[in-house]
Amino acid sequence: MNSLEEIVQYGQFDNLEFIASQIVSGFITGLHRSPYHGFSVEFAEHRVYNTGESTKHVDWKLYARTEKLFVKQYEEETNLRSYIVLDTSSSMLFPYQSDKVSKLHFSVYCAAALIHLLRKQRDASGICLFGDRIETLTDAKLNSTHIQMLYAHLQGLLQKGAIPLNKPTSTAEVLHQLADTIHKRSLVVIFTDMFSNGNREDLFSALQHLRYNKHEIILFHVKDKRMEENFEFSNRPHIFVDLESGREIKFSPNEIRETYKQQIAAFYQDLKLRCGQFQIDFVEADINESFQHVLLPYLLKRSKLY
Repeated sequence: MNSLEEIVQYGQFDNLEFIASQIVSGFITGLHRSPYHGFSVEFAEHRVYNTGESTKHVDWKLYARTEKLFVKQYEEETNLRSYIVLDTSSSMLFPYQSDKVSKLHFSVYCAAALIHLLRKQRDASGICLFGDRIETLTDAKLNSTHIQMLYAHLQGLLQKGAIPLNKPTSTAEVLHQLADTIHKRSLVVIFTDMFSNGNREDLFSALQHLRYNKHEIILFHVKDKRMEENFEFSNRPHIFVDLESGREIKFSPNEIRETYKQQIAAFYQDLKLRCGQFQIDFVEADINESFQHVLLPYLLKRSKLY
């Protein structure tokens, strides 16, 4: 399952964990047919016994079958610690139509799929949900109870009215706070549309703070490329509403289309350049594209780290 149309169809099941498993299953099937065939997405729950260490956690049943010593791996021995950071401000509700999957919903499905993939790889995961402040921040763990709690937090965001209009975001302040809170080196995966209070330099300073604390970062810039970048609105008067402030403005898109496209392109180019300077993986996540554009960059990043 890779398309948003399929997600809308499966949404009737109201089971985020099931949807996440289907997304990952479809992705892995496609991966095996691609140039990345053989890319490892499965990790054993055992490691080879090292001579001299305690035999307390040796899997003797496995030894009886293989005549080789393996130690059961527990949560503290996971390969990677990841935090999925998700912007839940009102601008993420775009496109604000009941029959469309919004930037927020797309991000939730991506986050759920990543949690499923992390668990398959024996990696610990936690989440951070934020608007103008951190609203939810969990530890990074692997056990089943913890994973079910993460899905529950994400499932709540899919409920109608879960995110109110006029809810602002302060990404820079939140990322500074996160950098001060996460003490162990982690992979921080951020989903945001980059619409935030404060100036751009504050945001870059916050990203630098995370990097200074030795965290690895993947920044997924979530957007509806057709509408927000190419500005493909029909040429008639529209009322445009800022979902975070409620302010309205009326004009015909043709009046500003070229100027808008030039300015937004310059903003994106600056964003990519600065992320490159900070060694941050910057990924454009178009909500009209498949989920492989999110899952594959994660796998590539992981392969570089471990």
